[in-house]
Amino acid sequence: MDNSADSGMARPRRASDFPYRSELLANLSALILLWDSPAFQGDVLAASGESIDQQAHATLRHLLAWGPMRPTALAEVLATGASHVSKIVRRLEADGWVQRTTDPSDRRATLITLTEAGEAAAHGVYALGDRMIAEVLDGWSESDVHTYTELTARFVKDAITSAEKMLERGLLPSRK
Repeated sequence: MDNSADSGMARPRRASDFPYRSELLANLSALILLWDSPAFQGDVLAASGESIDQQAHATLRHLLAWGPMRPTALAEVLATGASHVSKIVRRLEADGWVQRTTDPSDRRATLITLTEAGEAAAHGVYALGDRMIAEVLDGWSESDVHTYTELTARFVKDAITSAEKMLERGLLPSRK
């Protein structure tokens, strides 16, 4: 595969691509860039024979996880603009997967809500993720999967706690 920066093909990401002192951070960066890449997600969906596109996939995933969302919040989590979210929502409405409802906390605002068919489609999105992780872990022992899962849960909990502190103080050294 061509590794040049201007190549039309996505190049593999390796921890060595990232000059962090922390090997853990370099590995996480490589993984996040790969799995969060719209091109990768879209290519995997297409190769899976799925009719859903990457943007609809992400929208359904977020709505099932977090419940009804205002279009502005949806635009934020999808890292896109309001006009693009409107297009995505119109496509999902046409498929019968989402509907617009009034926000009960502010009758002037709109919420994007999954329909019953949308919930079923969103569960299908999560099933794709389950198949993906099963393939990654194929060949791992049950004990290794259990240990890695426990350590990852601990890491995520600590990372969330740390992120909350960073939002308060920035990246200044913590005062213990």
